Amino acid sequence: MPEPPHFRRILIMWAALSIVATPLVIFVFAPGLPPGNDSSQGAGQVTDNTVLLGVVTPIAALIVVYFAYALFAFRHRADDPDDAEGVEIRGNATIQTTWLAVTSVIVLFLATYGTVRLFDNGSGGGQGSDPVSKQGGGDQLQVQVIGQQWAFTYRWPAYGGVETPHLVLPVNQPIEMHVTSLDVIHSFWAHDLGIKADANPGVDNVVYLRAKKTGGFDIRCAELCGLFHGHMFDTGQIVSNTAFNAWIQAEQQRFAQATSKLPPYSTHYNPEPTRRAG
Repeated sequence: MPEPPHFRRILIMWAALSIVATPLVIFVFAPGLPPGNDSSQGAGQVTDNTVLLGVVTPIAALIVVYFAYALFAFRHRADDPDDAEGVEIRGNATIQTTWLAVTSVIVLFLATYGTVRLFDNGSGGGQGSDPVSKQGGGDQLQVQVIGQQWAFTYRWPAYGGVETPHLVLPVNQPIEMHVTSLDVIHSFWAHDLGIKADANPGVDNVVYLRAKKTGGFDIRCAELCGLFHGHMFDTGQIVSNTAFNAWIQAEQQRFAQATSKLPPYSTHYNPEPTRRAG
């Protein structure tokens, strides 16, 4: 008895599943993925995840269809002899060549896409003191993120070097963050905005941000940094430019006396000897 057209059956089922599943993943599931669209960096990550899911969905569909078909079509039936052997399989040059070509195209596409996206308008991860990928779009508002046991504080070189205990940022303004630490290794993570950068003592780690809408966002330390690591939690705010100007002026007045006693602004600091042990 001739073998049924297994390859054709698998191909038809795979095509049908891919045609249904891929648009659902791209247009229904992927847009709701974190970190969301509150910032350009976060929206970029959602776009990247959507592209990756769009590529991987047909691949996953092929794997699911193949295994499901194999379990059904090649299972041992009650009327099969106990010593029955499977169908003899020989190499198929067409399938092997197609497989190599398709997987090579996918890998090269993802490598090219990832490289282009990395250089597109800055990324949401800390890139060291001399970033390869920089954010464009006008003057950057610098803010220094200082990790310390067990809180983040924020220093503003454009506003007299005032240091604030909370983070408030203007909407639609390109932000250049310089992340560092005063003692041990911390990690500044604003998940809702799609940014994350390690805070290392003596290191200036630059991360870019442009918020697209007003509202609150959570800030956490993502690096185990000591006994009260879990206490390093705060809520930042994205506000209008008018509200930001009013806030920063009020903070300058509020902390004027403390600002006069701070060391000169630097992109990074080395911990004092008494703080090196954490």
